[in-house]
Amino acid sequence: MLNLSPTKTGTTFSVKVLPRSSRSEIVGEAEGVLRVKLTAPPVEGAANKALVELLSDRLHIAKSRITILSGQTGRNKTVHAEGVKPEDLQALLK
Repeated sequence: MLNLSPTKTGTTFSVKVLPRSSRSEIVGEAEGVLRVKLTAPPVEGAANKALVELLSDRLHIAKSRITILSGQTGRNKTVHAEGVKPEDLQALLK
């Protein structure tokens, strides 16, 4: 089960990004971490931008409401989704 942390403004969760994949998709979860494949390379923030776009599309919220809190330069990231409850996030990402 995905490790979700509710906050005053939304939900925080961990993501492991697999850049340079054949297509962008949410693969599932492993050990409480959301696994996401992205076609974008990990260069000049391209993978971060692609991650925000994919999550905003799947969660049906604006890109401005998705924030990468930590891990901007690594594969393991902590992400905050503003205005999304943990149970809604769990359901939408399935």
